[in-house]
Amino acid sequence: MRGGADRGRLLTAALAALPVLAAAAHIAPAATWLPGPRRAWLPSLAGTGRADHVALTFDDGPDPRSTPAFLATLDELAVRATFFVLGERVLAHRRLSHEIVRRGHELAVHGWTHDRPWRPAPLRETRRLARAARAVAEVSGTSPVWYRPPYGILTGDRLLAARRAGLRPVLWTAWGRDWTAGATAGSVTATVLPDLRGGGTVLLHDSDRHAAPDCWRAALAALPRLVTACHEADLTVGPLGEHGVGCRDGSARFC
Repeated sequence: MRGGADRGRLLTAALAALPVLAAAAHIAPAATWLPGPRRAWLPSLAGTGRADHVALTFDDGPDPRSTPAFLATLDELAVRATFFVLGERVLAHRRLSHEIVRRGHELAVHGWTHDRPWRPAPLRETRRLARAARAVAEVSGTSPVWYRPPYGILTGDRLLAARRAGLRPVLWTAWGRDWTAGATAGSVTATVLPDLRGGGTVLLHDSDRHAAPDCWRAALAALPRLVTACHEADLTVGPLGEHGVGCRDGSARFC
């Protein structure tokens, strides 16, 4: 009898611990948001690629108020980039999404909406990310490769959803803090340059829909300075698809 009672208490304790364990499994991967450990221990997730190349990426679009200005400046600089787009925005602005691709840029998945995933919802995350990937594939004519979650927050749910959608998570090695109200071309440049080196991935934003109004103008004005800094260091600038993330010889997307 006593042994049965002990087993019952152990089972009760184990069942009580399940929600805590589930929550830990959900939120633990979000620690990859920390840039130092990410660059040191997870270089592929950080977007580390070819030593002679810098990947230029933009989040939160497409936005008809601002994205066309980025496309025009990138044309002037003769540089192509990767745009991490939101699925709902892609469907709302199909023509602009097509235009990004027509100009030679790469579309990647930023999610369906720009939300924070603090509560576990694996089925919802899987459905929404798959829907976003389908929207990107529809407008670009090819299946997307890359996934960067909103705010750079990876959770267990989002990692599982990315795997099921055939997407590869990638974050960044340098960012411009261009989403803040006080951002200027000078502040964006000064923030990016200390972390700008060969093999790095730069994060900027081509929209202010989830940031301070008009902050995208700071990133746009900083672009020529950042590209010039790369060229002066004998670094090429381009999309993630040419970056060789995770590849020893930089010859392919996947290794």
